[in-house]
Parts: sequence; structure tokens; C-alpha cells
Amino acid sequence: MLLALLALAGCGGPQPAPPPPPPTVSATHSGPYAAGPVVPPAKGALLGAWVKPDSYSQPGRLAAIEGLQRDLGRRLDIVNTYRRFDEDFGTESDREFIKQGLTIMLSWASGDTRSITSGRHDDLIRAQARRVRAARVPVLLRFRWEMDRPNLRATMWSAEDYIAAWRYVRRIFDEERVRNASWVWCPTAKGFERGEAPAFYPGDDVVDWTCVDVYAGSDLRPIGELMAPFLRWAAARDKPIIVGEFGVARAWGSAARVEWLRDAARTFKANPQIKAVSYFESDDDKGPTGHFRLANDPPAFAAFVELSNDSWFNPR
Repeated sequence: MLLALLALAGCGGPQPAPPPPPPTVSATHSGPYAAGPVVPPAKGALLGAWVKPDSYSQPGRLAAIEGLQRDLGRRLDIVNTYRRFDEDFGTESDREFIKQGLTIMLSWASGDTRSITSGRHDDLIRAQARRVRAARVPVLLRFRWEMDRPNLRATMWSAEDYIAAWRYVRRIFDEERVRNASWVWCPTAKGFERGEAPAFYPGDDVVDWTCVDVYAGSDLRPIGELMAPFLRWAAARDKPIIVGEFGVARAWGSAARVEWLRDAARTFKANPQIKAVSYFESDDDKGPTGHFRLANDPPAFAAFVELSNDSWFNPR
């Protein structure tokens, strides 16, 4: 069906092979969930987004989220924000989002895992812990997301080194009495397809939310198929799921993007363990298969508005 839609759209981008029928929805954990300070809704899922700002100034970050909320006709529940390992949390825009009642998902990159466990960065980690504690509201802490990406192997060293670094950082946060962070473990859907991602799991005792990043970029397949290996794995754990990033590339054309997003909404609703989803509203420099922004594609954006205004994604 997606291929037929592409033909109707007259898309000049890459042409996928006809996709197989969507897989049967994976069984999900029915709860209750050990989720930490960010409590998942009893029914439905929270909606969030990363929105690439026109400038990375504090006003630029605020304007990006305000613009998306205006165009959606609703407030987001979650704002995803990215920080380098040495970049502070608690900026002007962070404080404003908190003031507005939005939950921040802090996607915090790490340095070299072995340099972390050597103690070289203890002061930096402690300072960040104190900044998170000072927020005084629940925060989703997505520490070194997509750790299973092949291009991160040099700094992750191994799954065992990553786990050691995760536990080391969390121990410091505990020592700093950080009680308002829900720890989010977030590999890629591709890592689960390759069978590599599960080895990076730090353990049920130090993870609050499980997570996955999933894209129809160079590979146009239904999101349920792309996420199926992760969903089967996550179903064995009493953790809520957040889809930390999801997106469908501009290369596939408006009609296919509309169908993909509508299928995404159906898939999220059919998996009640999924308690939050966050769209990646951004283009990067990888060409059309890396361009996921919807605002410049009216039909696709209308499908996202449709998703965002579904009562399932308005549990509050």
C-alpha cells in the first residue's frame, strides 16, 4: 500500500520494495510499572518532540517549541533537549519549559566510557546532578541514548563498559541525592534488529523507562515492524516505554508519510506499554532520507496534528 501511495504522490526519491503485511502487535507488559519520578499515565501516552530551532540561542529554543505547539493547537507533554556531556542543564529555556508545566527529557551525551569510570569526570557529573536536582520537578534523563550505534563503538568500547559507565553515573546522582530523575535507557530499533542492543541494558534496578529510537529513513517499513524486536524484548520488563525519537523521511513523499504516521498512531495505541512518544521534528545533513521535519510538508504535518489531537495522546 505504501508503494502505491508513493506512485500517486509522484515521488522521485528512493523506491522501496513492497513492504510485508504489518506484523502482529507484540504482547506488552500490562503494568503496574516501575517508572521512577516521571509517572506514566494510566491510559494513553504522553506526546513530546524535539524541534530543531532556527538558532541554538535560548530564545530560539523557546520559539521552536512555542511554534510547534501553536501549529498543533495544544501543549506538548514532553520537550526533548540534547546536551553534550560538558553542557549544562538548567538553562533559561529549560526553566521556562518547567514553568509552563512541560516535562523535560534530557538527552545527555556521554564521553568515553572508560574515562568516566576512571573518575576523570566526577566533578562534571556531580555538577550536572546538582543542576538536575535543583529543577525540583520530575525529569526524564536519557543518558547516552543510541549507545548501540556503530559510529559510537570507539567511545563506548563495549557493552560491558557502557553498563559500567551508566551505573557509575547513576551512583554519583544517588550520592548527590537526585530523587527527581527517571532514568531512560534508549537504544535504536536497528540495534534490536541486529541483535546487539540488549547487551547494553544496564539492569532493571537502574533503569526506570525503556526506550527506542525508530525511523523510516532509508528503509520505508511500517513502524510496528521496525519496532517489533524491541517490543518483544520490552514486554518482559515492568517498565513503561517511551519512543524517544521517531520520524519518517521526506524522501518517501507526502502520501506515504501520511500513511506511515497514521499507522504509527495505530501501533502506539495497540501497545499500551508505550506511555510516551516524541517526534524528531528536524532535518539533518544526510539528504532527503535524513530529513524528518513535517512542518514543511502540509499533508504530513496534518497527519501529525491528527495524531496529536487524538484523545489517546491527551491523557492529561
